Amino acid sequence: MKKLSILLLMSFGTFGQSETLNNYVQEGLKNSQILKQQNFQLQKAVFALNEAKTLFKPNVNFNTTLSTAQGGRTIDIATGDLVNPVYSTLNQLTQSNRFPQIQNVSEQLIPKDFYDLRVKTTMPLLNAELKYNQAIKQEQITMQQAEIQVYKRELVKDIKLAYINYLKATEAIKVYENALKLLREAERVNESLIKNGSANPTVLVRTRNEIAKINAELDAAKGNQKNAAAYFNFLLNKDFTEKITQDSLGREGLKTELAEGHREELDKIKTGIDINRQILGLNQSYKKWKIGASLDLGSQGRFAQIASADKNFFVPNAFVLLGISFDIPVYSFGRNQLKIKQSEMDIASLDAQLQQIRNQLDLQTEIAKNSLNASKEIYESKASQVNTAERYYRDMMRRYKEGNLNFIELLDAQTQITTAQLQQSISLYDVWTKWVELERAKASFDLR
Repeated sequence: MKKLSILLLMSFGTFGQSETLNNYVQEGLKNSQILKQQNFQLQKAVFALNEAKTLFKPNVNFNTTLSTAQGGRTIDIATGDLVNPVYSTLNQLTQSNRFPQIQNVSEQLIPKDFYDLRVKTTMPLLNAELKYNQAIKQEQITMQQAEIQVYKRELVKDIKLAYINYLKATEAIKVYENALKLLREAERVNESLIKNGSANPTVLVRTRNEIAKINAELDAAKGNQKNAAAYFNFLLNKDFTEKITQDSLGREGLKTELAEGHREELDKIKTGIDINRQILGLNQSYKKWKIGASLDLGSQGRFAQIASADKNFFVPNAFVLLGISFDIPVYSFGRNQLKIKQSEMDIASLDAQLQQIRNQLDLQTEIAKNSLNASKEIYESKASQVNTAERYYRDMMRRYKEGNLNFIELLDAQTQITTAQLQQSISLYDVWTKWVELERAKASFDLR
């Protein structure tokens, strides 16, 4: 009994510097599937930023159109009416037929067997929207990085609490096993007293009933230990039945004042404000001109002409087309001004949310600090209760052996010591739980 109490006090050693637990934390951070998903999202955001950067660069496309048509409108060209009188006069003057008569021409407006082949290059020269789009993508990367840090801190807290719960269940098993030792000792004493005619045989029945009761509670504690181990291994992405290395958790870490860390939750809100400011700038950029340039290198013509010996895709059908485009806003019935007002309201809302989150985080830290101090005091009081219960049990056992105490009183003393040890164990791990919650509230854990 005294040994158990000493072990509990000794285990109150260096929780903040527990190497085993810190190794488990690093393993959990490395193996977390959710963290891997978050990193994929971060990589996606990086790709989106690189995509936004390419919008400032030239865009080259190869376009080809092949078409054929029949019917439709025509263009009548009176070539014969214009030329034939001249040809007739020439034939009369030369007294020959060297100038034959020709027919009027009717050309189809929709060309038949026509091709349009070109390489088109476009590039923005002045476009404020592209600048704001790139800035938004950059802020989204910052947002995702903060999201990853927030999840890491939550995962660290969950791993530590799961480890504490596993140790708590393990300690409960030790308490019940110690209670069984006391009952086995009482059983041995009762058997000796019955043989000597100093005790009623019914006390042995009562002792064995108490043993069966403690065995049932021990089995329940072992079940809790298995569940705690399964959840802990789940957080580490390991087999649920993987053996867990137990380490002593400590008092030195609890005595150390936790430093104020960096709360990534605030970064997320601030980044959200920055994103909305970029969106505001984007909406305000409607007033600015958009200027772009284009260059077409291509060839147009009919396939029938390409068959000629002196013609191909380049001669005489090749062309170069250079263009400059201007997009100047004129009027949109106030639509753009309404978008600007919406963005301003989003920024104002996030500013208010930022202050609220600050207050909530400060409150969380204050509550965690007060809870830790209260749990420390409870633990100290439970430790003194264990010492008292142990002394009381030793006195009762001595009196019982001397025949000056009935068995019910001895059982009561034994129950008191078991209860006190359980409560002390629970209060001890409750201190560690509150310490972890304060560490999370202050963001003190170093994630580097």
